[in-house]
Amino acid sequence: MTTAPTELDGRPLSLADRAYTAIQDRLIMLDIPPMAPIEDGALSEEIGIGRTPVREALKRLELDRLVVSYPRRGTFATAVDITDLAYISEIRAQLEPLAARRAAVTVGQPVRTELAALADRIEAGDVHAMDRRELMQWDLRVHRTMYRAAGNPHLEDTLVRYHNLATRIFCLFLERMAHFDRHVGEHVGLLRAIAVGNADRAEELARVHVTGFEKAVRAII
Repeated sequence: MTTAPTELDGRPLSLADRAYTAIQDRLIMLDIPPMAPIEDGALSEEIGIGRTPVREALKRLELDRLVVSYPRRGTFATAVDITDLAYISEIRAQLEPLAARRAAVTVGQPVRTELAALADRIEAGDVHAMDRRELMQWDLRVHRTMYRAAGNPHLEDTLVRYHNLATRIFCLFLERMAHFDRHVGEHVGLLRAIAVGNADRAEELARVHVTGFEKAVRAII
C-alpha cells in the first residue's frame, strides 16, 4: 500500500495540489514547451489525476504566469521571454538574500541538520557526472528547501514563483551553458551558512548566486 504524496511539512496533498505540482514541474522544466497547447483531458490521463483537479491546477498556474488561457482558443504554456530576465533577477536579488538571512536566524535545529545533510549530499556527489536535468532538479530542491526554511509563507510563495520563471529561462539555454556544475556547487556554501546560523554569510552568498545566474545567462545570449 503506497502512501499519499505530502507537503514538506508532512500534510497530505490534495488531488488539486498533486496536479498542480506535477504540471508545474513539466512547465518549468520545459517538458511542456513554451506556447504549446494544453488539453486538460490528455494531461489528466498523462498524470493519472481527474480532469477537475487538473483544471483547478491550471487556474493556479495561470496566476503563476506559467499558462495562459484564451476564450475559444484554449490554454497554452506561456512563452519564455528573455527580456523578463532583468525583471526577475531584480526581484530575486532583493528577496533571496532576505530568505537566506531569515532561515539562518530563525530556523530550528532539526531543519539546520537537514540543510547540512543536503549540503553533504551535494558535496559528496559527483556533480560532473550528473546530467543537466539532474542538476536542475538539485537546484530546484535547494531553493525550495531554503524558501520553506525562511518561515514566511508569503515570501516563500513569491520566491517559488520567480524561481520557477527563472528556471524556465535557465532550461532554455541549459545546453549552451558552460560550468553549470559550479552553479549547483554554490549551494553547498549557502546551505552550510544557513545551517550554522551565519546570517551575513548566507545573505551574501544568496545575492552572489542570483546575480551570477543572470550573468551566466547573459554571457550566452
